[in-house]
Amino acid sequence: MVAASKPAPLSSSNSAADLLELVWSQDLTRDHRFEPLEVEGTLPPSLRGTLYRNGPGQFGQFGVRYSHPFEADGATTAIRIGDGKATGASHVHTTAGLVDERAAGKLLYGLSVPWHKRIANMVRGRDKNTANTNIVAWQGRMFALMEAGKPTEISPDDLSTIGETDLGVIQGMFSAHPHRVASRKAIYNFGLQYGRKTKLHLYELPDVGAARHLGAVELAAAVMLHDFIATDTHLIFFVSPVRVNVPRAMLALGKFDQLFRWQPQHGTEVICVSIDNPSEVVRFTTDSFYQWHFANAFSRGKQLVVDYVRYSTFDSFYDIGNRAHGDSLGVEGKYHRATIDLAARTLRSEQLSDRAAEFPTVRPGDEGREHAIAYAVFDRMGAIGSIDAKGNVVAHDVPADQLVSEPLYVDGHLLALCHMRDRAFVAVYDAARIAAGPIAKIWLDHHVPVTFHGTFVGAR
Repeated sequence: MVAASKPAPLSSSNSAADLLELVWSQDLTRDHRFEPLEVEGTLPPSLRGTLYRNGPGQFGQFGVRYSHPFEADGATTAIRIGDGKATGASHVHTTAGLVDERAAGKLLYGLSVPWHKRIANMVRGRDKNTANTNIVAWQGRMFALMEAGKPTEISPDDLSTIGETDLGVIQGMFSAHPHRVASRKAIYNFGLQYGRKTKLHLYELPDVGAARHLGAVELAAAVMLHDFIATDTHLIFFVSPVRVNVPRAMLALGKFDQLFRWQPQHGTEVICVSIDNPSEVVRFTTDSFYQWHFANAFSRGKQLVVDYVRYSTFDSFYDIGNRAHGDSLGVEGKYHRATIDLAARTLRSEQLSDRAAEFPTVRPGDEGREHAIAYAVFDRMGAIGSIDAKGNVVAHDVPADQLVSEPLYVDGHLLALCHMRDRAFVAVYDAARIAAGPIAKIWLDHHVPVTFHGTFVGAR
């Protein structure tokens, strides 16, 4: 065990909002390969493997800020744990588009370049894959994901960028939110294809064998669709009334957040697709709401039960873009349990807790099955904890000079990358005693911007 020196707490002139703005706007301050890290406390001997976290790493270049944090170049921070020790690496993904820009010494892509360049890129079908949202492991390979592109393969050994891939089946986009179904031994995902008709493509990545395109569902409009969830029988989509402003998108006009419009009069469409027979689709429309992320879903007789974080509007998206600290992303969202009656084509949603929540996860093996407990971030990234089916929350409130990210359950523990003003650390919690605080911390000596999602890969 090595004692870690800790950064000074935020001064009285700095608030939690200042720290939120920092993690949503300041670039990764050091790019490095795996190196020894300081460990405070004692790491459990059974904890062996690598934690991968992905999110924005670079919010602009050449003195120009990108128009929205979701346009940032992605970066992965990885922490290897074993034998009570840890090593870590942080690396901005050197995608083909970023390599082009660095060689040119100027921005070439996105909505921060002059309008005539945007039009030229559109005509030539050129864009930059930012690989800035999630990371998934499949068949010994690692892929960094963004919302509107193909997977970017990276090396699990040193985080170097291998390149974009379609896995032999992807048609257009591949969502940044794949979900595993434990009973089916497979990962599922979707991708939108815009055109005269918007299509929702469905994909399966089995533990053994090639990736599969399961089929496609035609949508009524060009929508923004962030996440979905799966049971052992169905893929479930809550298609909220966020419409892509097609004329603006076609003409590359305005900023990133001006490409989307909240139109609640359309309601939220619920789409449930049979995995075994993708042409069997149940769909209906309910009152409008929005969700960023799901926790889990499972079948209960002829009903589907879905745990998710619900928002009444799309305002949180604009808060992220306009104030760069995502206030509503950690304030308005409430943890809900929805029950879908497939025969009656109805959805009933119950709020389980008044406490603001986000980035929910469940234990590996519970995906697609009924779960007793989910884990989440609470109160504007200020607490981490668990929530059960009755809405009971057990949480640890982190100090005011810290923020916590999405918790991952690993071998009886929760791992979460935490942020301070000029350093970051991985907090290791005993999942049975979350309120007691971390039992160990693994310290990085530099700032890491917000990370959205991640995965843990056990040692071989």
